[in-house]
Amino acid sequence: MKINLIIFLSVMFFPFNLLAQQNSVNVSGIMKEKATGETLPFVNIILKKQADSLFVAGTISNDNGLFTISNVKPGDYLLEVSYIGLKKYSTPLFVGSNSKYINIGLILLEEEAKTLGEVVITGSQAAVNGKMDKKTYTVDDNVSQSGGSVLQSMNNLPGVTAMDGQVQLRGNNQVVVLLDGKQTAITGFGNQNGLDNIPASAVQKIEIINNPSAKYDANGNAGIINIVLKKEEQKGLNGKIGLSSGLGALWIRKGNLPDIRPQYRATPKINPSLSLNYRKKKVNLFLQADNLYTHTLNKNEFVTRTYDDGTLIKQQLKRNRNTNFFTSKAGLDWFLDDKNTLTVSGLFSNESIKDYGDQPFFNGDTGESLRLWQFLEDEVLTAAMASVLFDHKFPQPGHKLNIGFNYTFDREDEKYFFTNTRPSFTTDESFFLIADQKVADFSLDYTKPMKHGLLETGLKFQRRIIPTDMQFNPSADNSVLDTGADGKATYKETIPALYGNYTYEVKKLEAEIGLRLEYVDLKYEVDPNHNTYQSDGYTYLQLFPNARISYKINAQNKLSAFYNRRVDRPDEVDIRIFPKYDDAEIIKVGNPGLQPQFTNSFELGYKNSRDKGYFYGAAYHRISNGTITRIATTVDSTNLIYNISQNAGKSYNTGIEIVIDRELSGKINMNLTLNGYYNRINAFTVVNQYPVENTFTSEEQKIYSGNIKLNTNFKFWKNAEAQLTAIYLAPDIVPQGKIDQRFSLDLGIKKSVQKGKGELFFSATDLLNTMVIKKDIRGNSFSYTSDDYYETQVIRIGYSYKL
Repeated sequence: MKINLIIFLSVMFFPFNLLAQQNSVNVSGIMKEKATGETLPFVNIILKKQADSLFVAGTISNDNGLFTISNVKPGDYLLEVSYIGLKKYSTPLFVGSNSKYINIGLILLEEEAKTLGEVVITGSQAAVNGKMDKKTYTVDDNVSQSGGSVLQSMNNLPGVTAMDGQVQLRGNNQVVVLLDGKQTAITGFGNQNGLDNIPASAVQKIEIINNPSAKYDANGNAGIINIVLKKEEQKGLNGKIGLSSGLGALWIRKGNLPDIRPQYRATPKINPSLSLNYRKKKVNLFLQADNLYTHTLNKNEFVTRTYDDGTLIKQQLKRNRNTNFFTSKAGLDWFLDDKNTLTVSGLFSNESIKDYGDQPFFNGDTGESLRLWQFLEDEVLTAAMASVLFDHKFPQPGHKLNIGFNYTFDREDEKYFFTNTRPSFTTDESFFLIADQKVADFSLDYTKPMKHGLLETGLKFQRRIIPTDMQFNPSADNSVLDTGADGKATYKETIPALYGNYTYEVKKLEAEIGLRLEYVDLKYEVDPNHNTYQSDGYTYLQLFPNARISYKINAQNKLSAFYNRRVDRPDEVDIRIFPKYDDAEIIKVGNPGLQPQFTNSFELGYKNSRDKGYFYGAAYHRISNGTITRIATTVDSTNLIYNISQNAGKSYNTGIEIVIDRELSGKINMNLTLNGYYNRINAFTVVNQYPVENTFTSEEQKIYSGNIKLNTNFKFWKNAEAQLTAIYLAPDIVPQGKIDQRFSLDLGIKKSVQKGKGELFFSATDLLNTMVIKKDIRGNSFSYTSDDYYETQVIRIGYSYKL
């Protein structure tokens, strides 16, 4: 631990190259003569700096009296209007940082000068934006994770950690992951999934939204991560091709227990990618395609289980994984005219996963072999989504209407074959699972810039159906499968929602208030022959408000306060009634009686901006009722552990996040992120139904935890730069236990070649091979410790070329 901290504190690291601040906006209005009410074409409109009256921009109104001034930077201005026969007038004009558009509204010209009053025009900025509710990062600039997956790339982002294939925001995994602003089967409609297999090469940017407005679905109390795929729109033929490859598991970190197959070593990875667009006149065709093929030592976990009766078991779970993930997005933008655009697109993915696993069990006292479980898990996940989006722009800039429809179909096709070898017998068994998910959603979004802000409103309707069919294939004798627990079940979810959100801004003050009305009807229909569970579900009609108020102390300093109410709805896999035997003695089972988790969030943020960097700090507090988690229990003398979804009661998450970004010189840029939090789960008691009714009681759990990320970007000669990233994760709470501290060090180098058209990169993750997952779990009559030496160290090289 001391060595890790010394290394961490003595090395300077590279920050993510944040997207450039969007510091230009459009201002518009309509000119009319007051006496007659007629619109006035050819009115002269001039924008000047308020401090020295220097000319900034000018325009004239069109035949309908409408005018637009584009690319106005934030600041204080004077707006001057003149027209032959009518008096000139001027009005102070403030350009803020909240919206890209402002509608001054109707300007009536008369003989006497009329002061329009202060007008607020706002722009948007990236990274920690002006509202302090969103951070935005480009993936291509995350050099230390080049060639990897989007999950690996997100693990380096401030405030984000990754564990068990999912991301956490501020120590909380209740995160909704969107793809191009939409929930998809690829990233999950409820729980996160697939992030470790989406190539980062397909992604343009990642947006982290800690305090979502009412415009977003209410799901996800920790926040939203929006993954934006690459899409070119330039005229003519444009694009980018790339190829990366790598090796992982370069040496054995901990050797196998006796009598099992070897661990994967020198695991290959290859990722070709292609991004194209062709735009001519009114049509833009686009294509994005990636294929990620990897071998991975996906799991190498060593567990020691201790039972109250003195039984001691030592075991290992090793998974050698082969994965091929193909994803593509194609479509066209049809610019019907200057005001109307129709976009038709399709998203297709196919993920093939084969796990070759070994799980030996030994008596911890005598060394006697108790069981050898060997398996092949063959899973194919296929997803297709068709989207139609109509975009209408009104004459006033920023005034628009979006209508969209999406239909998704995805299939989970899993076949699991295992050989169970005991001292007295050997059996070969299997189970097959088919789950077809069909999702249709319709959305309508209306946006209108106002004189002092922005109005957003709309509606969404979503219908989701998932029929599942689990088939157990037991052996004739000594079967471990619970043959009365397979069968069929159907998940049906209907969610209509309405929302409204209004942002108001004047020179010193910003305010935002929103409200989302959401109705949910969930029905889970269970096969009447199931030996434990019956059909269940829930309905609710709930309001989800959000609020923000910000005070601009001066041009460099700003305070913001936030409130959000959100929900975490149980996903289908949390409810799924079929026991899953992908671990021989830890069996996962869902719970159709699971209820939604509701969370109230409070946050206070502060930002100080400077020419060569910024400081951002936030204090946050979340209170959750009906916390969704998994509870591990034993119920008989078999020593089997059943891991079952449950609502654990009330939990709390309180913390502080600090981001410091500083340009140390023209060659070095540093970014430091500190996140410290206090997690607490109240004592609770639950009743599990599977495999037989049993009661579990947990004492209060609490811990102080956090993480540190320190990054430095070095720019070298001849268009070369390097990134060094360190991550320290403090001990934290996991269900029924704790996870130990973790540390990793990553390196990346890239160089521009071929006059800027080509780029070479090299990256290496977990240079010191220190990332090990260590857990300590306490159950009702047992405890266990685990150390997972899964593959974390990967070296990659790659090349890309702009067409």
